[in-house]
Amino acid sequence: MNQKRKPYLHEAIITFSLLIIIMATAIILFDADPHIPMLIGTAFASLMAIRLGYQWFEIEGAMVNGITKALQSIIILAVIGVLIGTWVLSGVVPAMIYYGLQVISPTYFLVTTVIIASITSLATGSSWGTAGTIGIALMGVARGLGIPAPVAAGAIISGAYFGDKMSPLSDTTNLAPAMSGTDVFTHAKHMLASNSISYVFSIIFFLVLGFRYGDGNADLSSIDILIEGIESNFYITPWLLLPPIIVIILVSKKMPAIPGIFLGAVLGMFFAPIFQGANLGDVLNASMYGYVSETGVEAIDSLLTAGGLEGMMYSISLTIIAMMFGGIMEETGQLDVIVHRLLRNVQSMTGLVVLTLGTGIFSNLTMPEQYISVVIPGRMFAKTYQNRGLHPKTLSLVLETGGTLTSPLVPWNTCGAFMFSVLGVSAFDYGQWAVLNYSTLIVVIILTAIGSKYAIARVEDDPETITDYDTSTTNSF
Repeated sequence: MNQKRKPYLHEAIITFSLLIIIMATAIILFDADPHIPMLIGTAFASLMAIRLGYQWFEIEGAMVNGITKALQSIIILAVIGVLIGTWVLSGVVPAMIYYGLQVISPTYFLVTTVIIASITSLATGSSWGTAGTIGIALMGVARGLGIPAPVAAGAIISGAYFGDKMSPLSDTTNLAPAMSGTDVFTHAKHMLASNSISYVFSIIFFLVLGFRYGDGNADLSSIDILIEGIESNFYITPWLLLPPIIVIILVSKKMPAIPGIFLGAVLGMFFAPIFQGANLGDVLNASMYGYVSETGVEAIDSLLTAGGLEGMMYSISLTIIAMMFGGIMEETGQLDVIVHRLLRNVQSMTGLVVLTLGTGIFSNLTMPEQYISVVIPGRMFAKTYQNRGLHPKTLSLVLETGGTLTSPLVPWNTCGAFMFSVLGVSAFDYGQWAVLNYSTLIVVIILTAIGSKYAIARVEDDPETITDYDTSTTNSF
């Protein structure tokens, strides 16, 4: 029986390099989903653990411990699937989109685009869904106005990613706090300040830019089709905005995430028969399998076919596999040896945040999948933030900023590739116009440098919202 030992730096690098190679090859060359490459990476980590003297039952225990740390996020993702299905069935999501589409104006088209994309993404929790539906329609309007496609795409992506990050329905918005050790609503509230600053900057930027194209004659037919399609298939009333308002109020009163989201799903179940004439079978099917839109309007069907417990299994299964890898890397000390080397010359809070942001960006460049850019840096730096007395929401903010928001700016990342496929514009072209995505990086660094509580939060500031934290090991700078 081999005696366990600490890994050498080159051994940890080998494990990560093998993961990077298999992930990059599978995603870039074969357009594969990241699940199996991540599972193969977990096998590589297991082999290295055996080399370090670990027995199989210890490796298996490490994987289970890793999954355990993400169980709250997994439960929330499952409940969110139910909520989305019932909210579409009841007309809540269609109503939010319908009212957002009422404000199209040529002069204010770009700023309106940001707002509509953010509302849609906030309602659905999906930047991809927003870009692939509303985004396509807005790109058609932009062409009618003579607005350059990269500018319009930048406005769409800016709005879509703001809504995605602030939506408790988003998978990555749930994944980041799970990796750091807090809950989704604490995470979202902590992101509000930095994201709002960059959002306001984006609004002003596109408002000013929009005056250059105010004299265009837009073809609003694609928007009209969406509005008419929603009107003809759903009963729309302002009362349908009540469930999200109630959930927001309850969250502000510090109701825990799981019961808060579940109550929202129950409200959707209750509203579905009242406003849309659905029966119990419809509610149960939408909760399990998601809502299936059959309006005959491709853009609407693509946007509103969503939700359901089954629809969340992609994200849930990837979270489980990623946490298996992370559990092994933590248990065997392979994460520690890499982080120790990275932090050797980093003493300041700003340096730590910049290093974490850079790690997320590097992950997007080399393992081109936004989930991985949240999971890997999250597990690498969780203990470091803990040892320095920082609240987990500090890390979750940085993970979202460096990982999720930069993913569409990389052309070969899954996000960048998707945006190109639906908007017809490469990240090389729209990158400079996706001002919210990169300006948030700058805002977070500035807030950190000045020691703002809106970026840097300590354990004692909000201890009751910590879900995975060993305060006995903490120390200050």
